[in-house]
Amino acid sequence: MTTDAKVDAAAEAALGLATTSTETRDEALEAKATAIEEAGEEILAANAVDVEQAERQLAAGAYTQALVDRLKLTEAKLASIVEMVRSVAAQPDPIGQTVSARELAPGLELFEVRVPLGVVAAVFESRPDALVQIAALGAKSGNAVILKGGSEAAESNRTLHAVIAEATPMLPVGWSALIEAREDVETVLARDDAVDLVMPRGSGEFVAHVEASTRIPVLGHTEGVCHVFIDADADAGMAAAIAMDAKTQYPAVCNAMETLLVHEAVAADVLPPLVEELQQAGVTLRGDAQTRQVVELDPVTPDDWRTEYGDLELSIGTVGSLDAAVEHINTNGSKHTEAIVTEDAARARRFMQAVDAASVFHNASTRFADGYRYGLGAEVGIATGKTHARGPVGVEGLTTTKYYLEGEGHRVAEFTGADATAFTHRTTPDATW
Repeated sequence: MTTDAKVDAAAEAALGLATTSTETRDEALEAKATAIEEAGEEILAANAVDVEQAERQLAAGAYTQALVDRLKLTEAKLASIVEMVRSVAAQPDPIGQTVSARELAPGLELFEVRVPLGVVAAVFESRPDALVQIAALGAKSGNAVILKGGSEAAESNRTLHAVIAEATPMLPVGWSALIEAREDVETVLARDDAVDLVMPRGSGEFVAHVEASTRIPVLGHTEGVCHVFIDADADAGMAAAIAMDAKTQYPAVCNAMETLLVHEAVAADVLPPLVEELQQAGVTLRGDAQTRQVVELDPVTPDDWRTEYGDLELSIGTVGSLDAAVEHINTNGSKHTEAIVTEDAARARRFMQAVDAASVFHNASTRFADGYRYGLGAEVGIATGKTHARGPVGVEGLTTTKYYLEGEGHRVAEFTGADATAFTHRTTPDATW
């Protein structure tokens, strides 16, 4: 089947999905979870082929260790994927939900109701679990999905998609499509007549390319240049624990810390033991001039401040004030996730309001920025822009609204002229469509 034919089939399927019951969509998700469990050996075998090829590319210097780490599936990862699918099924169904209700006049009722977007195209990186997440969220939210994973995960993605497609005959044919070639992506981007949203996950350059190449609305997931700021009033033990978790718990992901900022008032106390702990964990460290007055590190470069390492590497800066930390983050960050460690609630609030990012945390690791951890079941990606949805995009982020007007023969003419009927415009919070 050609890519255009897949897009056409997805558009047709989306019309059917919009009226598919909650029970049917949840049944599909449970079937999908069970099928992945039963096909575990087949999926891991396909993934092993991808990993073997990726490790050869790693040895040749073409791939990073972070990419290989994201690519690898294990029995434990498969179990977590299955759990994720079931957690999506357990989410409340947003489709048909009445967002607002208003009486315009007696007998004339207006309802704003949540509905699917239609066809969502997602282009994502090396993680095979991303394919399952996006497909699960698409099914739950009543959207058809077009999926394009990285070439490094080709065998894994083909196998996972085949398992999903075979397990979901209760959904309209074509609701999930897999494309593989770059030219297929260009074909999809040209189909603004049928595709309703594109979600690219990747570098800022890639997301910018997608935005410049299509008239379809784009919800981009770009780099995670995330910061932890240790304030003057931070608890030193808490600060160290949060910094270690944010950097070392899983450094290959977009919500890992890439820059540590420390207030100059506590740098001499906080940095020496924390730097030692980070180095013992294998983290390569670079610091600015002020930091290197306290601890011996290689110098940081201007490019380091804006680099998503995705690995055990970290830049450290010392700042003279909370405002300086905010300025550094807003200048160099990627609007993904930022954190402050402080015992001063007022300063935390000021930081959280001033920093421009999709998620801002107080006394918590940046690693919590995740759809599953937010209770969304999963995520299509973490949107770093400011349109439609922001932060982890779950089921509700794949919906829009439609207005339904219920009347009793009402005509606009009744509301005009000298004896016009007056609008009541009365909110009816308990009314549902």
